Amino acid sequence: MSSPLPELPVTVEAWLSYIESLHPKTIEMGLSRVQAVADRLQLEFPFTVITVGGTNGKGSTCAMLESIYATAGYRVGCYTSPHLVQYHERVRLNGDLISDEVLCTAFTAVEQARAEIALTYFEMGTLAALWAFEQQALDIVILEVGLGGRLDAVNIVDADCAIVTNVDLDHMEFLGDTRELIGHEKAGIYRQQQIAICGDADPPASLLRYAETLGVPLKRLGVDFRIDVSDTQQAQYQDAQGALAIGSLKLFGDYQWQNAASVIYAVQALQARLPVKQDDLRQGLAATEVVGRFQYWQRAPDVILDVAHNPHAARALRHNLQQLSADGSRVFAVFSMLSDKDITGVVDILHEVIDEWHIAPIQHPRAASVGYLQQCLADRVGGRQLQAHADLPAALASCYKKAAKNDKIIVFGSFFTVAAILEITPELWISPN
Repeated sequence: MSSPLPELPVTVEAWLSYIESLHPKTIEMGLSRVQAVADRLQLEFPFTVITVGGTNGKGSTCAMLESIYATAGYRVGCYTSPHLVQYHERVRLNGDLISDEVLCTAFTAVEQARAEIALTYFEMGTLAALWAFEQQALDIVILEVGLGGRLDAVNIVDADCAIVTNVDLDHMEFLGDTRELIGHEKAGIYRQQQIAICGDADPPASLLRYAETLGVPLKRLGVDFRIDVSDTQQAQYQDAQGALAIGSLKLFGDYQWQNAASVIYAVQALQARLPVKQDDLRQGLAATEVVGRFQYWQRAPDVILDVAHNPHAARALRHNLQQLSADGSRVFAVFSMLSDKDITGVVDILHEVIDEWHIAPIQHPRAASVGYLQQCLADRVGGRQLQAHADLPAALASCYKKAAKNDKIIVFGSFFTVAAILEITPELWISPN
């Protein structure tokens, strides 16, 4: 006589607590476990799939694609990670966050299918998202790679179109400590006889070799397509098929135009399957907003949220801040990072464009301590430019009290840093006049 099944969680919060306990490691690379459970679930992926990998810009690229196809009238699913405030942000169905009911049902389906197979938190969530998408009769699904590409859970899906936004140093303990090693891992999302796009103007040779070995005609920014942006932030996209004028973006930064170029190429390449009118493409791009990607959260003084957490993203952030502070305004930083990230590399890039650093710990097991943050900043920032606080809301409140109306406050260093600010209300940090 078989033993009864254990009682399953009934709320999203209980499910998330449960799936955190399923595997001894937070990250374990490999596809065998995920593929085995996907087979048991009989996942068929009956929709067009675009997979997006890369070091930075994945979330923005996914958001652009989602916006364009939704504007064109298609039924769209989108899976991204990590979330900022609530888990539901990871799974969107036709522009809406997944409901508690659908998410719990999806977790139940995966739990019943996995049986003895141990899945990580991300693997369980990925399978739940894919299962949920299959219940919705969607036209297109956009998948963001969690880490790397070749061995990431989303790579059990053979994407119809794969985009690598860029390749730089991050997650080196898993992917390797050079762009060549990391490029090989990122290129793992490409497939034979499918659309392969690279938005890095100078991709590592390993990525090019991977595509060549597959026999896939890789389409590259600056080679097969390009985008030119005027001083008025209007853009002209160009590829072998012709030119397309694009209006302005809500997303700030030159790198967002590079992301947009890869997105446009992908949409154009999929026209035979999913036709999109040029006006819908322009409108979808123009409407795209992404939380925490150089996002203005408050004005006068400006409070800007940015999840930049590696040197590649820090260089883009420095460029943006240089543009904004050209009027002589000061820049205050609310800053914290995880201890396994390249904190000194980020500080080296940004210390000259930030006038004051206000640091505090992230509430996370891998958080860098205040002492370690101070150590990383000490040789690059004078004592008067560095203040420590008990928590991130207190750091923001201190900056807000000091800043003049034309100054800038940049909150950055991690998804968790931005999340800590998004979870508070303005009354907690804006001091009364």
